[in-house]
Amino acid sequence: MAKPYALPVSLGLLAGPTTGTVVLPRHIDWGPHYAYDLADHADLVLMYERVIREAQTPDDLHVYVDRDTLLRVWPDLFLPREARAAWQARFPELGPSAVAA
Repeated sequence: MAKPYALPVSLGLLAGPTTGTVVLPRHIDWGPHYAYDLADHADLVLMYERVIREAQTPDDLHVYVDRDTLLRVWPDLFLPREARAAWQARFPELGPSAVAA
């Protein structure tokens, strides 16, 4: 059985932080305690990958993912094929032809 991935109703609802440091809740990031520095591209990409893979509800996405940041880093994200396909099916602007800003 395929893992269900949470999706927002609209990218416009994604209003997560864009600066500072973020510590994700245990239900999203159960590994060693880690603070993601959003000014560091590698940390930002890693955080978005974890949130998209492990979010249990759209609210998890709304709180931790920012629309404009997502559009910018989407091509850099290493995601399960099923997760990427689900997001791109709902949001064509994330499709294969999407270009990093």
